[in-house]
Amino acid sequence: MTHDPATMQPVILGTDDLRPLPRATRIARSSREGVDLLEEHRDTFIDELRLDHDLGGDDSIMPVVTLLAEAAFEGRPFRVGTVFVHSAHPIGAETVVRSLTRWSYRVRRTTA
Repeated sequence: MTHDPATMQPVILGTDDLRPLPRATRIARSSREGVDLLEEHRDTFIDELRLDHDLGGDDSIMPVVTLLAEAAFEGRPFRVGTVFVHSAHPIGAETVVRSLTRWSYRVRRTTA
């Protein structure tokens, strides 16, 4: 059976504690949920990955970033079209952009 790519819904995942992310097909609200969501989609092409740095309290996106970086380091990076980093925390957002760019993920900084 073949699938027509024109009829397939894009996979858009997000990790953000507050924003609704209306384009996202799935949203994680904590770093733990974000890691779980990525692991669930390990062998899936992810069209867009939307990440917020600050996830409430002491939680941040860094466990998700670490998972992505470790996968790339091991030679098996996640297949992601574009990672969009949106955060009201400019230093944290820049850290995410630099970390993922270093591992050859296509990353864009967007406004929070």
